[in-house]
Amino acid sequence: MQINVKKTYLFVIDNDKKRREQGPALLLTINGETLHAMNLDDACRYLGYWGTGNGDMRATKEVVRQKIIAARDLIKCHSLTPELATELLTRKGMGVFGFSASLIEWSESELNDVKRLCVQAYKNAWHLPQSAASALFIFPKTRTGKESTLPMAVLTQEL
Repeated sequence: MQINVKKTYLFVIDNDKKRREQGPALLLTINGETLHAMNLDDACRYLGYWGTGNGDMRATKEVVRQKIIAARDLIKCHSLTPELATELLTRKGMGVFGFSASLIEWSESELNDVKRLCVQAYKNAWHLPQSAASALFIFPKTRTGKESTLPMAVLTQEL
């Protein structure tokens, strides 16, 4: 198997500072070339998630936010029907959230921030001003709402 040593890094996941300070830095060589070691606080992508060696997943959360913002802005001035624009948001924005929802710890304020972005996007999909009431997208259909896909529902479904 060929390994591109220029693109491959040694990434040791160990949050025990004493053990890291006591032991020598690990060296790994492949075909006579030494792999570069990443710092514990540098974020890298592994199996679709962005995180650091000490378990900090803020980078993944930021990727999720940016993807939802991109989906929101994509449907801002669209010629799609509201239903198609909503489907686009659900697949493009909420899909990336669903991938990480159950494996990463999200605080209530972070979930509320993602929910706020989603509601803004749903308003864009339906060509509504941002000053329009958000209840339309939060309430269930039995209460005359749209029952839109929001972070808490995705998180519950993933769990």
